[in-house]
Amino acid sequence: MSTAEPLAMGDRDLLLLERLAAARSGIEAEIAKRVVGQRPIVEGLLAALFAAGHALLVGVPGLAKTLLVSSLARALDLKFSRIQFTPDLMPSDITGSEILEETPGTGRRNFRFVRGPLFANVILADEVNRTPPKTQAALLQAMQEGEVTVGGETYPLDRPFFVLATQNPIEQEGTYPLPEAQLDRFMLELRIGYPSHDEEQQIAALTTADTEEEIRPVLRAAEILELQHLVRRVPAAPSVIALAVRLTRATRPESEESSEYVRRWVRWGAGPRATQHLVLAAKARAALDGRPAPNYEDVRAAAVPVLRHRIITNFQAEAEGETAETVVRRLIHESRQWT
Repeated sequence: MSTAEPLAMGDRDLLLLERLAAARSGIEAEIAKRVVGQRPIVEGLLAALFAAGHALLVGVPGLAKTLLVSSLARALDLKFSRIQFTPDLMPSDITGSEILEETPGTGRRNFRFVRGPLFANVILADEVNRTPPKTQAALLQAMQEGEVTVGGETYPLDRPFFVLATQNPIEQEGTYPLPEAQLDRFMLELRIGYPSHDEEQQIAALTTADTEEEIRPVLRAAEILELQHLVRRVPAAPSVIALAVRLTRATRPESEESSEYVRRWVRWGAGPRATQHLVLAAKARAALDGRPAPNYEDVRAAAVPVLRHRIITNFQAEAEGETAETVVRRLIHESRQWT
């Protein structure tokens, strides 16, 4: 495959690309005032945001997930809402509900819709797997449709609308794991690891001091929406799209493109939405760098967070210590022979 296909963007879009690249640096600098390290996670969050997707954050408690998301919302001047998912949480607790009101003087009664915490721009769904499937479904419907329906009335959600759901990879007791069809709604799965020795020392110094730097907004909602449309307009060469298609299809054991180890270890591969998200993530990655088109490396860089939560390995893989991520990384390595 070749990346020599002619690609072009208009002058206005090229200026917007410069604006996005500069904004990316500004956002990272503002977040760094409160959060030490985690740069790959910040990059992933920005890619998901500007591709108009959603992200699943996986990490043990105490890794500053809430602080990271709230800091991102401040840097973007967006309304932030944190929802603690618990076993007794009901769909109406997050979407909102109708209440019966009586008008003073007339005595007339009317139903009034009271908006729930979903009516914000950046939603942190904390420990999303601790709430029953009915409530999970209400959140995921909002993610997909960008609206909620209560009492037969449909209410549009604020734009931009960005959901970041967290899961604890250690504690599984009393949880309701997200079904594969619902996991597929998340564009990226980002795994937050422990900080390095130097980073942990900085964290200890920063969080135990009596000062807190103010985060200044870098972008506004209207600008973010414009830049989300820009990412969609970033042209991707047919060969780049072909690589994304082949990577996704190679995860399916029944596909002709799959290898022997995929057939040996994988029960179910990624669906077509994974291909769409691979292309979008590659476009977002290029745009955040100020580049007018994605390349093969953008697709490969997006492959692990896009594909690993969409692949189901079999019992033999578990017995041999093989995971969905190891499968994706082997495919990425193999893909260098395809291009």
